[in-house]
Amino acid sequence: MLEIRRAADRGRASFGWLDSRHTFSFGHYYDPKHMGYSALRVINDDTVRAGAGFDTHGHQDMEIISYVLEGEIAHKDSAGNIKRLPAGEFQLMSAGKGIYHSEFNASQQDTLKFLQIWIQPDQLGGEPGYQQKDFGQREGLTPVITPDGENGTLSIKQDARLSQLILAAGESLVLTQQAGRRFYLHQIKGQLTVEGEILSPGDGLKVAHQSELIVSNQGDVSVTALVFDLP
Repeated sequence: MLEIRRAADRGRASFGWLDSRHTFSFGHYYDPKHMGYSALRVINDDTVRAGAGFDTHGHQDMEIISYVLEGEIAHKDSAGNIKRLPAGEFQLMSAGKGIYHSEFNASQQDTLKFLQIWIQPDQLGGEPGYQQKDFGQREGLTPVITPDGENGTLSIKQDARLSQLILAAGESLVLTQQAGRRFYLHQIKGQLTVEGEILSPGDGLKVAHQSELIVSNQGDVSVTALVFDLP
C-alpha cells in the first residue's frame, strides 16, 4: 500500500515570524485523516524569520527530532544544554519526564528552515536526554537514529529508525520492508521516483505491506529524503 501526502495539501500556520507546514494535525490544524502514522506524530516544515524563534516551552514523553535545512538553530534547555545546530545536522531531544527548551534562529540576517519531527516513545518518564550529530552527505541510505544507537547513530526510545537517503542523478536503491513494519518517506530535495510516482520537496509517502520498494533519481540533481522505519 502506497499513499502520497502532497506538500500543497498540508496544513499551514503563519504568525509573521514563523511559517509552518504541517504534514499531520498540529496546533490549530486538525484533520482526522492525518493524525500521524504509527509512532510518527509530527512533521512540521518550519521557516523562521531572522532573530526570531520559539520561546521557552515544555514537553513530556516525546522524542523530538530537529533537522536543519538552511541556517542555524540556537538551542537552550532546562537540562543545561546550550547548543548551535547548523544545516545538515540532526538533533534528538528525549523529553522524558519533562523538559523546557527554546529554539531560535541564530542569525539576525538569514532565514532558518528546519524540520521538527515528533515520535511517540515506547518508554514513559525517565531522565531527559540530548543528542546531536552531523552524518555527512554520503550517497545511499545512511542510518541516523536507531533504538540502540548502533554504529554511532542517535538512540531513540522507540522501535523506530530514521535514515537519510541521498541519490545522485540516475541512481536507484531498493528498500526492504520487514513484515509488520511501515515506512514513511519525507522528500526534502530534488524529485524522487517511487514505484512510478514522483515525490517533490515537502511530499510524503506512507508505505505498508510492501516487501520491497524501488526508489530512484531520474532527474539531473541530487535527491535527499528522510526514510522512517516504523512499528
